[in-house]
Amino acid sequence: MANRSKTSRFILLIFAAILLSGCVTFYNPATERKETLLINTDTEVALGRDMDRQLQNELKILHDSRMEYRLDNIGDRVATASDRQDLVYHFRIVNDKEFNAFAVPGGFVYVNSGLIETATDDELASVVGHEIGHIAARHSVKRLQATLGYQIIMAIAFGGSNNATVSQAIDIVFQLVSLGYSREDEFLADKLGVKYAKKSNFNPYGMVTFFEKLKREQEKSLNFNIVFLSSHPPIEERIRNVQNQIAANP
Repeated sequence: MANRSKTSRFILLIFAAILLSGCVTFYNPATERKETLLINTDTEVALGRDMDRQLQNELKILHDSRMEYRLDNIGDRVATASDRQDLVYHFRIVNDKEFNAFAVPGGFVYVNSGLIETATDDELASVVGHEIGHIAARHSVKRLQATLGYQIIMAIAFGGSNNATVSQAIDIVFQLVSLGYSREDEFLADKLGVKYAKKSNFNPYGMVTFFEKLKREQEKSLNFNIVFLSSHPPIEERIRNVQNQIAANP
């Protein structure tokens, strides 16, 4: 019995060593904390590339040169000001009138055409900054890591998975953005959106005016559902939080 117990502990130690060998420990300036992840940047980009490829097949991606130029120009400026420079950011336009935007791992940001048409440059910069904030803080990566597990993620990232597995990862990200990130994650993404908009020479108050615009739209229709309002913090609290962030860093 003692020998079997020693063998079991040895196997567990070997398994832990293999698992931990893939860990990456680093200081994340976006969260201002030291973090340990199983998913490094190369793996995240590979995962995001697969998800982006499938999303472009499933969503109605709009190719409008004028809108693409505006989104890319604003997006590139904000991305350059972000805390995460180990990614190449990509911006897609989804042909949808709802005021939605979301991001998937690896630097891929999707913004609905209705939002782009309605938002000012300052507001659009704040929205993009918010989504890049989620990427910089690795919010969706952490959720995927906790939900899917290391082996499945590695299989997706390095081509050992099928479309069903990639779809599973996409479903988790969609569920995450649809139901809302945690209260802490949303407040942090708002804070980073203000920070990145300001550093890229946009007016960070655009996030306040955008939230107010969303609130008015929501009041017009009971069925109005958007990612930015589907999180735990109420919109009024998020507006106050953003105003405090701007006032603290004039």
